[in-house]
Amino acid sequence: MTGRLRRAEVWLAGAFVIAMVAMIFTGGAARLMRTPINATIDFATCFFAWATFLSADVAWRRNRLTALRLVPDRLPPAARWRLDLANHAVVLAILGYGVVAGSWLAWISRTRTFQGMPEISYSWVTAALPVGCALMILTTLGKIRDHWRARPRAQT
Repeated sequence: MTGRLRRAEVWLAGAFVIAMVAMIFTGGAARLMRTPINATIDFATCFFAWATFLSADVAWRRNRLTALRLVPDRLPPAARWRLDLANHAVVLAILGYGVVAGSWLAWISRTRTFQGMPEISYSWVTAALPVGCALMILTTLGKIRDHWRARPRAQT
């Protein structure tokens, strides 16, 4: 993934978090002034979905996700390498399913309106899943490439 795309992803994830907080604050302030704006929570939910998937990819790329390394760290380097490669393959399969299932969900949601707003399709919310999973697939493929390059060599 290019540096420009990575920076855009980080920026967008942050922008969605800020937009989500702004929507929640605006909704609360409007309610306090006795003129509630019901759509603010709905938009905050949409922004949350996008922020979650984009941030998950950023965390995955930076190795900031929670990991249990108790067993792998006790294995010899060659076995640890194979286990990590197998884990990446499992992650890749799950993310591939997320792209397929999320794309299907976005497709069948295209005629559903977002919280009763006829101008906005619910697909804008559900598209966060396949887009986020596709970005994480790119990150995982990069991790597999780097992992393969760092494979332990046989001692001669």
